Amino acid sequence: MYFRHVEDWDAAYANTVNIAGGDAYPDRWEKDAASFRQRLERDGRAELAIPYGKGERNRFALFRPAGTPRGLVVFIHGGYWMRFDESTWSHLAAGPLEAGFAVAIPTYTLCPENRISGITREIGAAIEMAASRIAGPLHLTGHSAGGHLAARMVSATSPLSEAVRSRIGNVVSISGLHDLRPLMATAMNTTLRLDEEEALSESPALLRPLHGTRIVCWTGAAERAEFLRQNALLANVWAGLGATTASVEEPDRHHYSVIEGLEDASHPLTRALLATP
Repeated sequence: MYFRHVEDWDAAYANTVNIAGGDAYPDRWEKDAASFRQRLERDGRAELAIPYGKGERNRFALFRPAGTPRGLVVFIHGGYWMRFDESTWSHLAAGPLEAGFAVAIPTYTLCPENRISGITREIGAAIEMAASRIAGPLHLTGHSAGGHLAARMVSATSPLSEAVRSRIGNVVSISGLHDLRPLMATAMNTTLRLDEEEALSESPALLRPLHGTRIVCWTGAAERAEFLRQNALLANVWAGLGATTASVEEPDRHHYSVIEGLEDASHPLTRALLATP
């Protein structure tokens, strides 16, 4: 018999201090992303800061493969809805691009200027705009808070139009946050401003999936226990509500290294994202 009780919710969701060399990852991402963008810009295959709304951060980057795109991948960044923008993650487009897909990476108005519900609406608008530029199947993925947002796009209260919903193939939530209620007990909620009503309405695990949803919940096996629980939770609940789901704990990966699979077209993470339903 195994009992678990969380005393310190801040520690439960703290990643950097629990990863060896965790502080170094953001600088590494920035450098890798900048180098990747420079190569794509030289080839004329990068469009940066495409607006999708009126807000200062309502923009996305769009990267195109060498030939006609087979479809579109949208990667939604994390940072607990409080940090980063699209420029930090450009290199994660490499795997889907190699496989022939265009990749859009949006950013959004961060908390506390925005609420999580507002971010959901902004990401919906970004996906609509990106989808209007690239034909074919649409695959959604995101990391951490971005995993939450990817799952929200295929929740019953999705902000996406029916035309765009009908194009969605696979969704991969990478280390996603699917039940927001525990975050109300963290210090970061001073910035997030989650209340019970919003936590209930914005938690994918507490919502029904759209008909025909296919979602893979993917996390690193070396992640914090809360991320492992959140990962398994959505796959379990949505399987019981008619979605096609899978739950993966990738060996030897933690919260920051788990996204690296997207840089390689042959990596199981990229293959899961691009698989034909």
